[in-house]
Amino acid sequence: MVNLMEKIKVMLQNRYLTAVSSIALLTIIAGCATTESPQLATPSPVAESSPPPIQPSQPLTVSVNNPETATNTKIQQYLNELTARGSAKEDQGIWMQSGNTLLANHQGTVPLSAASITKVATSLVALQQFGPEHQFITVISTNGTIEDGVLKGDLIIQGSEDPLFVWEEAIALGNTLNQKGIKRITGSLIIVDKFYMNFELDPLKSGELLKQALNSQIWPSEAAAQYQTLPPNTPKPQITIDGAVKLLPAPPTSAPLVKHYSLPLTELIKKMNQYSNNLMADMLADSVGGAKTVAQKAAAATGVPPAEIQLVNGSGLSEDNRISPRAACALFIALERYLQPYSMTVADVLTVVGKDQGILSERALPKLAVVKSGTLDNVSALGGALPTQKQETVWFVIMNRGANVETFRTQQEVLLKSFLNEWGSVQASPPELTPNPARNSKVSRNEIVQ
Repeated sequence: MVNLMEKIKVMLQNRYLTAVSSIALLTIIAGCATTESPQLATPSPVAESSPPPIQPSQPLTVSVNNPETATNTKIQQYLNELTARGSAKEDQGIWMQSGNTLLANHQGTVPLSAASITKVATSLVALQQFGPEHQFITVISTNGTIEDGVLKGDLIIQGSEDPLFVWEEAIALGNTLNQKGIKRITGSLIIVDKFYMNFELDPLKSGELLKQALNSQIWPSEAAAQYQTLPPNTPKPQITIDGAVKLLPAPPTSAPLVKHYSLPLTELIKKMNQYSNNLMADMLADSVGGAKTVAQKAAAATGVPPAEIQLVNGSGLSEDNRISPRAACALFIALERYLQPYSMTVADVLTVVGKDQGILSERALPKLAVVKSGTLDNVSALGGALPTQKQETVWFVIMNRGANVETFRTQQEVLLKSFLNEWGSVQASPPELTPNPARNSKVSRNEIVQ
């Protein structure tokens, strides 16, 4: 339902979201513009219970010793080439394994700057905390009454940390309130709890954006542009709010009007990782207790020593976020194991090269690899799953630090393709790296409360 791209591009030039392509915004909220009529309102969804986290007694890493000779030799050649270009070996880290076989290890247990591979830890812990079907519910209520199209009272927005409530969501909400018979509000727009809009963390500013979105007569150009991405003949909301935007520490006594359900967590995480959205990642990390909690629970889920996962935020936007290559690889595998009971794979939450749009669309990576990248000024990291014929699924993490990030990216791509030439590429994704097509029908929605 949403074309977030242009909006994110403009917003994020001044904020700390990594670069995204215009296609990203077209897909981030697909289907969200539709609203439910009173007759079609459905019961509130109940999140499925999550299987218990993998216990430390079931470590996901293999022994650090005796890597497979041929693969490890090729890795040493790769490192020598980087050294010849001026990059120190101690700034690089690599871990590769297939099943329980260690293929390569260079500084595998040393915590290194992980950049946005941090988001894999945030993804795993958020899923464990809430479950893959969890939806963030924003409750819209009032302390007044509706008479002849006028809500005599306040409109109250109770947030729930929805990380992807944007112009398109707000427009759909406005249309739902119009369906409810509301065209004017005599009171204030009251914001309670953590309500985010357009990745804005300040709830008062989010409230001001929402006030604009509910009334197409005062739309800024940004909102008007996003409206053009919605299905033809989508109504334009017409709700005038007489009062100001206010914040309250707790919701006043009120009657619910509408409930807004976000995309399920699985789909939110997929979008976050496709476009490496730092703001979404930090919101999700905060929702589970913060970066330290993410680090602790991620270490527990993988069985690696806690020292191998050191985080200061949930996005990776700091060189102080350090994860060892071994731990990062274990995070990918833990994510895969967590999703299996739900008939999903890592391809449901990470980018499938050649199939998914996102920040990796322009990189020359092996087709059908399921990966997450990370980039800072002096850091380039890449990890995930590489399907092959001879070695089956190879889990890998490459962490590079040095002055030339573009060179690191190119060399990563050359390295992976050289392994594919040796091990053989696949023509179709294996089952363990195939997304569940049923997830394509998942959308956000509004439910009118009777």
